[in-house]
Amino acid sequence: MKKTFIFRFYAELNDFLPQNRRQKSFLESFKTPITIAETMVSLGIPFSEIDLILVNGESVAMNHRLKENDRVSVYPIFESMDISSKTKVRVKALRVTKFILDCHLGKLAKYLRMLGFDTLYRNDFGDDEIIDIASEEERIILTRDKLLLSSPKISHAYFVRAIDRHEQLIEVVKKFDLYSQFRSFTRCMTCNASLYEISKEEIINKIDRETARVFNQFFYCKHCDKVFWKGSHFKRMEAFIRELVLNNVRRSL
Repeated sequence: MKKTFIFRFYAELNDFLPQNRRQKSFLESFKTPITIAETMVSLGIPFSEIDLILVNGESVAMNHRLKENDRVSVYPIFESMDISSKTKVRVKALRVTKFILDCHLGKLAKYLRMLGFDTLYRNDFGDDEIIDIASEEERIILTRDKLLLSSPKISHAYFVRAIDRHEQLIEVVKKFDLYSQFRSFTRCMTCNASLYEISKEEIINKIDRETARVFNQFFYCKHCDKVFWKGSHFKRMEAFIRELVLNNVRRSL
């Protein structure tokens, strides 16, 4: 027997809905009995993008069974806010921000590493491998693949909307409120290993004469045997990052 329910999705969850259902309440009928989880699957909303579900104003879990005319309000992930006392959807929020990215986000991975975030990326990661690593190491999945997000095994993930790599970085920084966590030049942009500062004398045989003449501060990755310094590319990114932070401060004033 079919019964009708009222749904309302908030913020970026609307990206997963057809245009005529975005930013407003709509009716949907399902055969009953039915759970919240089953309705989310039917409506194409990834579990990993949901942080809070209210039925008639009360927080519920995914296995909650709906009754006719129930009003269902669904909210997106709140990684920058601790709602653990309210939500019944997640076991816990991830307070240590670590990421794993799919094959579409290689440039973003480098930028996140440049900011100091523990970011795993390989262009040959399989979906199941990404999901398993994210679960074992408590990482947030960043992806451009909506199909990947459909797995019920995912607890923390985000669908990156932007296409441009700079816009992707801005989007992720804003979404997870990462401004206060920037630790530039603490991770290797190539392999994600920790960097440590090293004297010019120790790596003089690894850099050319002009670099040695111009720069005095160097950072070394033991894992891939690479030396980094604050050249023109870093200065451009540093200015870009500074602008991100300043914009955030302006918005809070």
